[in-house]
Parts: sequence; C-alpha cells; structure tokens
Amino acid sequence: MPIPPADPAGDPNFSLPKHPAFQRFWCTRILSSLSFQMLAVAMGWHIYALTHSAFALGLVGLAQFLPMFVLTLVVGHVADRYDRRRIAAICQSLESVAALLFAFGTFGGWISAPVIYVLAACVGAARAFESPAVASLLPGVVPRGQLPKATAWATSANQTAQIAGPALGGLLYGVGPGVAYLACTLSFAAAAATVWAIPLQAKLASRAPVTLESVFSGIAFIRKEPVILGALSLDLFAVLFGGATALLPVFARDILHTGPLGLGLLRSGTAIGALAGTIWLAHFPLRNRPGAAMFGGVIAFGAATVVFGLSHQFLLSLFALMVLGASDTISVVVRLSLVQLRTPDEMLGRVSAVNSLFIGTSNQLGEFESGVTAGWWGAQPAVLVGGIATIAVALLWMRFFPELKNTRSLEREEALAPSH
Repeated sequence: MPIPPADPAGDPNFSLPKHPAFQRFWCTRILSSLSFQMLAVAMGWHIYALTHSAFALGLVGLAQFLPMFVLTLVVGHVADRYDRRRIAAICQSLESVAALLFAFGTFGGWISAPVIYVLAACVGAARAFESPAVASLLPGVVPRGQLPKATAWATSANQTAQIAGPALGGLLYGVGPGVAYLACTLSFAAAAATVWAIPLQAKLASRAPVTLESVFSGIAFIRKEPVILGALSLDLFAVLFGGATALLPVFARDILHTGPLGLGLLRSGTAIGALAGTIWLAHFPLRNRPGAAMFGGVIAFGAATVVFGLSHQFLLSLFALMVLGASDTISVVVRLSLVQLRTPDEMLGRVSAVNSLFIGTSNQLGEFESGVTAGWWGAQPAVLVGGIATIAVALLWMRFFPELKNTRSLEREEALAPSH
C-alpha cells in the first residue's frame, strides 16, 4: 500500500496525527497497552484476593521480568533481522491466547496463584519480543524530523490506554474476573490485526550475519554513549525505587478502603497526568536542555511518590498519582527520543531491546522490590523510602552524568552543526 508524502519540508499541509501509517501505529499501541493494563489490574486484584500477600503481588512482577531479562539479547537481534510488524503481531496474538487461558481458568475454577505466575511469565516473554519490535518500528513510519513529536503522540497512546485500561479492567473485574480476561483477549487480537496493516516508509536493513559481537553490539553502543546510558539508568533506578503503583491493590483495599473500581481509578490517575504531559510535549516538544528537564521530572516524580505514601485520602492519593504520571512523561519522552534519534536504524532493534530491559527492570523488577519492602516494613513506609531514594538518585546522576544534564538537543549536536 503506497504512503502519502510524509516529508514536512515538502508538504506544508503535513499533519502527523492524520498520517495513515502513524494512525495505525497509534491504534496498535493503544490497543496493546489497553489490554495489558486491564490484564494487570485483573491479575493484581486476583492474586491479592487469593493470597492477601503483598509479596505475592511482587512475584507477579518478577514473573514478567525474568523472561525479558533472559531474552534481551535475542529479541533485539530478531527485531533487526525480521519484519517488525510480523513480530509484534505474533506476540500480541500469543498474549491474546494467554488472556484466553486466564478466562478459561477462571470460568473453570482451576485458576490459582501458581497458574497466574506461569501465565504472567508467558505474557512477559511475549512482551519481551513485542516491545523492541514496536519501538523500533516508529522510525519506519514517520520522517526523522517528526520523531520527537511522534514519540510524544505514541506515548500518549500508552497513557490513554493507561487511563481507560485500569478503570475498565476494574469495572469488568467487578462484573466477573472471566469477563475482564475475555476483554483482554479481544483487545490483544485487535492490536495484532492493526499492526500487521501498517505500511512502512523505510525498508528494514539487510540481514547481517549473527556474530557474538553483533549480539552484544547494542550494549556496547550504549556504553559508548554517556547521554543515552545516563538517561536509561536514571529512569531505571528512579522507577525501580519509586514503584508505588505495584502496591496499589494494598493501598486501595487496606488504606483507602475502596474496591476494584477504585483500584482501576488509582491506576488511571497516573495515566491521566501522563496523558496531559504527552499532549503538551506533542505540541511543545523539548528543544532546549532536555537533559535538565528530565532531571527535574524525576525529582518531581519522587516528591509525588512521597505525597502518595503519606496520604490516607482517596482524592489526594489520586492527585499525587496524576502528578507522578505527568512528571514521569518527561523522562519517558526524552529517553525514547534520545534512543531513536542517536541510534543507527540498522541496530535500533538491539538498542531498543536493551532499553526495554531497563524499562522492564524498573517496572516489573520494581514491582518485586516494592512487594518485598512492603512485606518487611509495610506498604506506606516502603513507598516513602522509595520516593526519597528516587530524589537521591536524580541528584547523584547529575554528578555522574554531566553530559546528560548539559545536553542541548535530543539529536547529536555534531549532526546539527553546519557543514563546511
């Protein structure tokens, strides 16, 4: 299928949100994220209802993280050698099957904590392949000059899903756990159909031979790029320590005294703030000092986490989560833009896989860390310590990575210099 002219310089009427290929990309992102958010709410409430254990909540996150950790080097090479649309479609189809097994297990009465852990691990393995494939797909969908805006709009797809997904998941779980799992099944299947229909502007790179050096080239590239390494590691440790969302079932049930719908609304609170942030950044992209803006966002993220940990009021907790989401958006957009604009396309899949590992470490392993510390100290002290640690990490990283703090542009500055 031919693509309409997409070069902003050659088409004064160019509009990114109206670009057909980008519309399909945006739809598959929102459908897949919607499914995962509904599934996360259902799994979290289900496992806590079965076990009444914060540690068990952490194990769900660990079950999703381990496959991602083991497969990191493999999935990046796959994304660079094969059709990224096909990879994403296969993974989303497998996630649909996993959600269907959740539904069968619930309706059949054989669902249990070990079954939830196994199926969560299967979803984690599928997402390990899906994440770098979808992330590295974007530069083939839009022109390079539009990548920062496209990244913000694509992030808004995730945040929109994170608003609707948790609330919808909580509502459907209130009707019945099996109903929530069936909705996830259909949404994952729709995402798979949509991603396969995306036309690409750029062709995939030729398939180079697989060598030990090429397998580790993504890690080697990041180690040589202090700006990218600083952004990835800052986001990793900030979210690792500030993972308040992993304990939302505990806060919803035992501290704020609300039900599954309240849990869904709390999970949506983070995404409401994040969506507002991504829409703002889509219209007013960061052009000057993005590194300094990222550090400011991480510090605000830690402060909002502290407020959430201290709150006993539902509305205050919801507001704190909204601020948390808005501040995290800055980190997400800066990190993704740096990766996409400073990485050659032929190795973007491998670098995106390492990026996905950092994200998975901060999210899924962060959930495990939060579950363990909550089991030791209680949910509120664990969140308070995590928020303070997040602020401390941001201050330390300003010293460790001055290149990131002082960077003037998302693109390489030598690439922006005029040629002579």
